Amino acid sequence: MTNNSKTLYTGMTNDLTRRVYEHKQKLIPGFTQKYNITKLVYFEETSDVNAAIVREKQIKGWLRTKKITLIESVNPDWKDLSTKWYE
Repeated sequence: MTNNSKTLYTGMTNDLTRRVYEHKQKLIPGFTQKYNITKLVYFEETSDVNAAIVREKQIKGWLRTKKITLIESVNPDWKDLSTKWYE
């Protein structure tokens, strides 16, 4: 997830729709609330929670440039992928 300044946040959840909503509504105190992280620009899905944890840690360990390359490989315009989820 990101904000208008392209500050990046990486996390995992078992319910992406709920979690993105919580971030958009600033219901979760902390980094995303403080930096207004409300745009979903990239996500991956898996049914294996252990694989999700490993992948989250992997991405968090990357340099910013590598994270940007990953985002832009599927979302070059950094559009909010969750825009129509809550209509």
